[in-house]
Amino acid sequence: MVTGCNTAPRPPEPAGVEMAPPARPTTTRDAAFPLAVSPNRRYLVDRRNDPFLIVGDSPQALFVNVSVAQANYFLANRKAAGFNTVWVNLLCAKYTGGRPDGSTYDGIRPFRRQGDLATPNEAYFARADAMIRLAAKHRMALLLDPIETGSWLKVLRDNGVAKAHAFGRYLGARYRKFPNIVWMSGNDFQSWRSPSDDALVLAVARGIKATDPSHLQTVELDYLDSGSLEDSNWKGLISLDAAYTYLPTYARVLKEYRREDHLPVVMVEATYEGEGDYRGPRTLRRQEYWTMLSGATGQLYGNKYTWPFLEEWQAHLNTVGSRQMTYVTNLFAQHRWFDLVPDDDHSVVVSGYGLYSGYGRAFAGTRPYRPPRRGQDTNYVTAARTPDGRLVMAYVPEGQTIGVDMSKLATGVRARWYDPTRGTYRRVAGSPFDNAGTREFSPPGKNGDGDTDWVLVLAA
Repeated sequence: MVTGCNTAPRPPEPAGVEMAPPARPTTTRDAAFPLAVSPNRRYLVDRRNDPFLIVGDSPQALFVNVSVAQANYFLANRKAAGFNTVWVNLLCAKYTGGRPDGSTYDGIRPFRRQGDLATPNEAYFARADAMIRLAAKHRMALLLDPIETGSWLKVLRDNGVAKAHAFGRYLGARYRKFPNIVWMSGNDFQSWRSPSDDALVLAVARGIKATDPSHLQTVELDYLDSGSLEDSNWKGLISLDAAYTYLPTYARVLKEYRREDHLPVVMVEATYEGEGDYRGPRTLRRQEYWTMLSGATGQLYGNKYTWPFLEEWQAHLNTVGSRQMTYVTNLFAQHRWFDLVPDDDHSVVVSGYGLYSGYGRAFAGTRPYRPPRRGQDTNYVTAARTPDGRLVMAYVPEGQTIGVDMSKLATGVRARWYDPTRGTYRRVAGSPFDNAGTREFSPPGKNGDGDTDWVLVLAA
């Protein structure tokens, strides 16, 4: 999320946030926290070694803008929609929807002396503790930002490295017994290339690590486009790679996936529902399916009403965007998503895969806004398959016919089209198919919303 002044030409007003009946999530076993990294470093697992698909929402201002009872209401609603992760800022000031002094809606400040990291206010952190426990009660992981850099970087500069490290030690000692936490530093950290700024944020993270060595950590760097591993100073400290982009999401996720020193990658932030270059529900669908078929261990969704808890937030929980997150989760949860390998060399989908573009509107959003130019809007098909050939999935954003090399699949695959706007399937006539030759697949016209995007599922 990008806030504050922007001197670039402003985009047209985004499409409104549309309401919809809630969708029923696929029943999956609740995670047993804490989380860890899989042996192949491609995804996260829980304590039982079950793969953990991150299905996240981004209520960044939860700790300061709602009561404990309201937080429980919000988390229960998100759990019912199939979400299992939330991103919350432990400290939250004006940049992320709070007040300039970082206080809660009822006047509790985080520090006894304003801006002094050595004076944590017990009442404030006890309120945070209660909400973290609520998340655990609802079996939800918490991406917890210890001191987000949009609002608090100046405070870090004023305090210096030693006090930043001591604050991190305080947080690690306080929260090491909360099993559902994953620490995420940064947030629009535009100045991470500055050694002095990076050292301050690292000092907090290293302080946390000193007293809380078991919880995973990550860092969100800068918009428009970044991944945690771009900052080599964080290597060895983080265990999760946070992808952040307002460009076509497949480009960033694939870049992180291809790294030799790769970590599990999560799409931690892209276009939010109702904000920026949002062009309606298909904006979210594109970035969600592009993400999941490019090797991610999951993703976070955001909504313009619920990340800062605007006045009407309770009336904007069951939106079309939220429902679509349920549908994408239902699809992947029913299959071995954690074994999928991106088909970035087009050895499976051999024709009709469209235009790869690492830049452009792509209906996934860009900031600052730039009008689309001919050839820059992308109709790129992301696809992935399991190594045994028993599953291939391909997201077709513009209804084009694609050619699939069936020899890369197991024999007797059943072919179905998944409607990402309704969460339903349509069988492809003639399936199951043999694993020989190249076969063309054409989507069945318009989906339930009248758009042209579908997901091809070939499963043995």
